[in-house]
Amino acid sequence: MEEKTTQYLNAIYQNTKVAMQSIEDIITKAKDEELVSELAREADYYSTLAQECEDFAKKHKIEKIKDNNWFEKARLWTSINIGTLFNKSSRNISEMMLFGTFMGIITCIKDKSDHKNVSKKLDEIIDKLYNFERENIDKLLPFLTKK
Repeated sequence: MEEKTTQYLNAIYQNTKVAMQSIEDIITKAKDEELVSELAREADYYSTLAQECEDFAKKHKIEKIKDNNWFEKARLWTSINIGTLFNKSSRNISEMMLFGTFMGIITCIKDKSDHKNVSKKLDEIIDKLYNFERENIDKLLPFLTKK
């Protein structure tokens, strides 16, 4: 059961860290103050969820909590930089963030399904992540109408 808990924790943690890195990589490209503000708000909450994962790991003496590997980070950075190379519009940035948000939601659903009855506390954290990402969709959609 401990290995399953560690796997579940890592899955949630990596989901939050991908979101944090995506925002960190893309926020400097955004010119729209409203969009920058929205991305900063999202980054803060993802950071809070990552901290909850780290606190859970400490409390349960889990030492194997893992961030994404360097290859995943490099792939994400490259994807964002190529995606914004010629188009730094609010529309393009929000579209890229929406794709990532949808991927995060899909990952939450699959991870929770794959780890049924592993940890109620981790279920609570992943539910917070899922609900937050659902909210983010509504916050990001209006930017699709901006050029």
